[in-house]
Amino acid sequence: MSRKRRRAAERRGRRAEALAALWLQLGGWRILGRRARTAAGELDLVARRGAVLAFIEVKERASLNAGLEAVSPRQRARLIRAGSLWQGRRADLAHLQPRYDLIVIAPWRWPVRRAGAFDADAPGLRDLL
Repeated sequence: MSRKRRRAAERRGRRAEALAALWLQLGGWRILGRRARTAAGELDLVARRGAVLAFIEVKERASLNAGLEAVSPRQRARLIRAGSLWQGRRADLAHLQPRYDLIVIAPWRWPVRRAGAFDADAPGLRDLL
């Protein structure tokens, strides 16, 4: 990928994450982290509402289906490890229930959120964790 295309993709990703964060805040979520880095990788958004601590992957795609299919089992396992590491560093959040969500941003559509999109017990993921 050329440098120009990579920069454009980076801008689109940041814009999608900002839109997703705003959408979550309007729904009563508190954003605790954006592009949170861990040894296992980066988490797009970390948000809390009540007793739920959500680790959210944001995808911007041309269609909703493309976004929903954009996360491979290997990436799901990486996100689960990253979320576990992030929560482990925050003793004040240890009591919260972790959840791994996906938000898809598509043109001219409201954001679509799949709560619990990545289950640590899903077939095939246990081998990758």
